[in-house]
Amino acid sequence: MDNSSYVSLSLSSVMRRSMDITTHNIANANTAGFKGEHAVFEEYLHKQPGKRDDVSFSLDKGSYMDLSQGGLVETGSSLDVAIQGDGWMAYETPEGRTTYGRDGRMVIDQLGNLSTTSGALVLDAGGTPIAVPPASGRISISEDGLISDANGEPIATIGVFNVDDIQAYERLGNGMFGVPESLGQPAFNQALDTKVIQGFVEQSNVQPIVEITRMMEVQRAYDRSIKLSENGHELTRNALSKLGRA
Repeated sequence: MDNSSYVSLSLSSVMRRSMDITTHNIANANTAGFKGEHAVFEEYLHKQPGKRDDVSFSLDKGSYMDLSQGGLVETGSSLDVAIQGDGWMAYETPEGRTTYGRDGRMVIDQLGNLSTTSGALVLDAGGTPIAVPPASGRISISEDGLISDANGEPIATIGVFNVDDIQAYERLGNGMFGVPESLGQPAFNQALDTKVIQGFVEQSNVQPIVEITRMMEVQRAYDRSIKLSENGHELTRNALSKLGRA
């Protein structure tokens, strides 16, 4: 395989990866609290012995999460909250796994527990599920996450935590992140620079128009890589054909 084939293979591989990430972002443009993901690529220059020009290869170096704040949309529901700042809410999935996210669309389930619309239990500042008494009435939630009943009596405090290594966490869907086994279970460290805004929901920070534009650019780059590969194969076939005739 000649250099052009390796170059086109490396480029098509990273473009396919970029396309997967971009389509995932677009699919979650309306997912509450979703954080967009961006691919990271690097150019590797290979020096050819006895030649002046280097060969440029594309390397997939992974991806990173865009942690910028999404827009806040008012819902009017007393159970909806938006996170303003760098903190993360904690949840317990039906499988018993602790996850983190910023989806504040909450309901009270049949057992009286505060949960997300996807069925994960919302955890308090101590990392335990929040139970809402049946006669609580319309609850209120302060900026520090304190939940009070209609009479002003405190029920619990929504946990909002610092997750410094969130970039290394596993995406689980529904805007949630799970702790990799290699990191172990993190401590629940309360985020002090974050506000809880009742009656609002944080939108995804994905900008669909930007992502669609990026998708078009990726598609064009992928097409170029395929064309480069086809041209290389055509040159090889022509050379073999001429050698055969000779």
